[in-house]
Amino acid sequence: MPGLDKQLNLPNAQVPRHSCRRRPVLGVPPIVQYAQREGEIELAWGHPDPVMLPVADIKYATARMLDRYGTSSLSYGHPPGPGPLAKFVCDRLAVVDGRPPKLDEVVISAGNSQAIDLVVSLFTSVGDVLLTESPTYHFAFRIFRDHGLELEPVPVDEEGLRVDALAATLVRLRKAGRVARLLYTVPTYHNPTGITFSDERRRSLVELAAAERLTIIEDDPYRELAYDGPPSDSLWSIAPPGTVIRLGTFSKSLAPGLRVGFVTADAPTAERIGLSGVLDSGGAISHFAALVVAEYATSGAFEPNVERLRTALRERRTAMLEALDEHLAGFAGWRVPAGGYFLWLTLPNGMSAQRLLPIAERHGTTYVPGSVFHVDPSRGDSALRLAFSRHSPDELREAVRRLGLAAREASAGGRTI
Repeated sequence: MPGLDKQLNLPNAQVPRHSCRRRPVLGVPPIVQYAQREGEIELAWGHPDPVMLPVADIKYATARMLDRYGTSSLSYGHPPGPGPLAKFVCDRLAVVDGRPPKLDEVVISAGNSQAIDLVVSLFTSVGDVLLTESPTYHFAFRIFRDHGLELEPVPVDEEGLRVDALAATLVRLRKAGRVARLLYTVPTYHNPTGITFSDERRRSLVELAAAERLTIIEDDPYRELAYDGPPSDSLWSIAPPGTVIRLGTFSKSLAPGLRVGFVTADAPTAERIGLSGVLDSGGAISHFAALVVAEYATSGAFEPNVERLRTALRERRTAMLEALDEHLAGFAGWRVPAGGYFLWLTLPNGMSAQRLLPIAERHGTTYVPGSVFHVDPSRGDSALRLAFSRHSPDELREAVRRLGLAAREASAGGRTI
């Protein structure tokens, strides 16, 4: 059944042309954010394939958790989150990151979107300047604008956020009497481009941030989904204490519906987040679900599940890349993402991803136009994002074939689109 998708809540003139808005079936209460449209293979949504979600294992973990914790699982939780999950986060990051946090450096969140909102609530005021890489995760813009922040874009190239441009932006703001205290970035398996910031770029970024007393919000949702070797060390793990607030999540490595994630920060910052009004008044945001994740993870099930996901997603990435080579080689450009969910296509000069989209939809596939990921939506229209996370390899091959037909139909018609 079609569900009511996430609404952009923008004036009609600002609604991006992509498949993020649908009407629910009349009389049918919506349950999920996304549902497949008949006959269409959508490459717009960065969602896991439902077959990847471990329903039976989560059901079993929930029963074990209730047996273990009883009424404590249904009570108000410890504000920074349950200790068993915080300890697992510390242990797991010792394996997949440059250094593990200490327990007092971890706060359990209700996923990265909630964590972004909480951090912005605590560390900004209406009218403040927030620096953000551009392109970047588009729904983060929504959260920032909900708080009345002024967004200043910093460009990204093939090695990551351009530190020289960041430095120049800080100088320009300072001359104008403005101060930016936060920078948002997705440095590992970037959404939307799929790139991973180089080690040199990471070091330069945290050095500049520390010198400028600029706090980096590091959105790190795809760390577990590495396909070509271990992920790069997080900015948080290499930065001086107090420079980076890192946001992690179990949405990509387990299941998004659990709405469980974590924040790592220096101890004073973590304490400030953990004792924020919303947590102090109501306890941990996702107490019950966090205990389920803790039970699941500490049972030994987490690592095999991650390996299963990596294998399946690596196969899907390969299928999409092979199909691109077959159907779009010489027409569009792309890089191979080393992890994550997404692949970024660059179109020929003069071709608009926004205007190509209805032709692709007519052929039975979709994507997200690149302009959606920019602070200034007049930029980035010669690129588009494809997600390979939701569909099978055969479906991905067919979707790319359809996209190739759409692109060549537009070109053959002599149209500048």
